[in-house]
Amino acid sequence: MQSNLSEIEKAGVQVVAISYDSVDILKKFASKRKITFPLLSDKDSKVIDAYKVRNEKANSRIEGVPHPGTVLIDKEGVVRAKLGHEGYKARHASKELVEAAKKLKKA
Repeated sequence: MQSNLSEIEKAGVQVVAISYDSVDILKKFASKRKITFPLLSDKDSKVIDAYKVRNEKANSRIEGVPHPGTVLIDKEGVVRAKLGHEGYKARHASKELVEAAKKLKKA
């Protein structure tokens, strides 16, 4: 998403990533990958649970792992779209995200 951030933002989308990882891990990750959008730590997975994206089947040493994906949330905190992924390495192309954002604006 970072490589297409300006295109995504032009569509009226603010990118924020949420992870169960600690603040320190997220800082290192952002620095290494040169990520400029906010990476928020959801240590107890409260936000992950609130938006019903916890992956109950994940084989992880840490509970609270979300399903990989992108969730479009409006300013009131209402989920307007969910774009899923098969794995954690894959991410939605900016085109998919921009098109989903444009559809929401028309609705």
